[in-house]
Parts: sequence; C-alpha cells; structure tokens
Amino acid sequence: MAENVNPAVIQDQEEVKVQAGRARAALPAADLPDKVHTWPYLVRAEFVAGCVLLLVLMVWSITVDAPMEDPANPTKTPNPSKAPWYFLGLSRMLVYFDPWIAGVVLPSLIIVGLMVIPYVDVNPRGNGYYTWSERKFAIATFLVGFLGMWVGMITIGVFFRGPGWNLFMPWDYWTRTRSFRWSTSTCLTSSGSAARWAPCSSAPSACSLAGGDPGAFWQWKKDTPVMRQLGMLRYGLVATLFMIMTGVLVKMALRLLFNIKYILVIPNILNI
Repeated sequence: MAENVNPAVIQDQEEVKVQAGRARAALPAADLPDKVHTWPYLVRAEFVAGCVLLLVLMVWSITVDAPMEDPANPTKTPNPSKAPWYFLGLSRMLVYFDPWIAGVVLPSLIIVGLMVIPYVDVNPRGNGYYTWSERKFAIATFLVGFLGMWVGMITIGVFFRGPGWNLFMPWDYWTRTRSFRWSTSTCLTSSGSAARWAPCSSAPSACSLAGGDPGAFWQWKKDTPVMRQLGMLRYGLVATLFMIMTGVLVKMALRLLFNIKYILVIPNILNI
C-alpha cells in the first residue's frame, strides 16, 4: 500500500509533506503505509543540503592555505601533531579523557546510542517532513550533542590548537616559547575506597557538578502521556545516554575554562 498524496490540491509542496506526515502519525500502527514517497521531497532537500556543503568546502579550500610540508620523518614528530580530518574529533577527545575512554568507551556509546534511537523514539511526528514544534527535544538534543561535541572539538583542533597543545587565536603567531598550560589538577579524587574532595589548583573549590536526578524526574512526570508511552526502561536508557552526552560537554568546558583534567580519580581503576 503506497501513500497517496495529491499535490494539486495544495500548492505549497512543504505543506504537502507536513499534512502527509501528520496523517501518518494519526493512523494506528497496523494501518501505516508500507511505502512513503521520497522523490521529489526528501531527495530534493538532501540535494540542496549537499550543494550547500559542497559550496562550504570549496570556499574553505580556497581561503584556507594548506601548503605541502616536509617529507615525513619517523624520527621527528610534528608539533602540533594532528590526526586526519576524519579522525580529528576522536583525537581531540584524548585532550579531555583517558585513551581508553576517548578511544573505546565514548565511540562505542555513540554507535550504540544511534542504534537504539528507533527503539526509544515514541514520537511518531516528524517522519517524512521537518518540524521544530513537534520534535523539540530530539532536535535540541542533536544540536547540543553534534554541534557542542564534534563541531566544537574539530573547530578547536583545526583553528585554535597550536604547538605544545596550547590554544592560539587564528591571528596569533605560533611560538613554542609559550608556557605549557595544561596540568593534571583534579577536582574530586579517591584514595583507597573513600572518595574525598581535593582543592583545585586552577579553579575555585566550588567546581562540583550539579547534575539532575533522572529518578526524581521520572517520579514527577511518570503519569504524563509521554512518560507512560515511553516506559521506565526506555526512559532510563534515554536519560543515561543524555546525561553521558551532557557530561562530556561539561568535562570539555571544565578542561578549557578551568584547566581541570579529572573530576573523579580512582587509582588504577577509573579516571574521569
């Protein structure tokens, strides 16, 4: 059963997509069409987005100088040493986390999180058309996660990271005489089995994180239609992934603004 939409009735093609999507969202699951038209609506939007991205890359390649450097020398590591663009985001995470967290744990959580999105998304609206009013949480989460983490790390890594892992403005001259600013100051440490607060050398002592309580939020909102449809299991999964994502952003901000390398240190077990 293919979806039947008559564009002649409505002149605005965007309105055609919106009305068709809302009609699908109102149908029971058993009555949903097994085919949704992608041409010309979805393909046209993706083609325009691809053209805009191509234009940005062309302007970037023309305006940003990228000269050939000296031949590779295995006995001399360039300073700064940067990964290729497709690994630049992962390599920048090594600045903020231990290698096993930046290279294994966080990428795995990103992949798993993307895989579970279709199973935890209970909002049927926004399928086949773009809308902000009906997908505020999903769009805001994507913007915060994608723009905050990946674009932020890549932008800092490309334009602001200079010799010795120091931060330089794009108009600054790279000099290796600038003092090394990164330290290993921690905010929360653990000695043995008991965790204790330790003073931070680069930030005020009030550098603790005030995180939300997903359990209290569930008790507060569990009787709402959205929470009843979501269920406790899916809510717990969404809340866990959301708090991990925001925690990564907070950790990056603490490192950049207050020079705090670790929030929690458990010797030989875990450094966050």
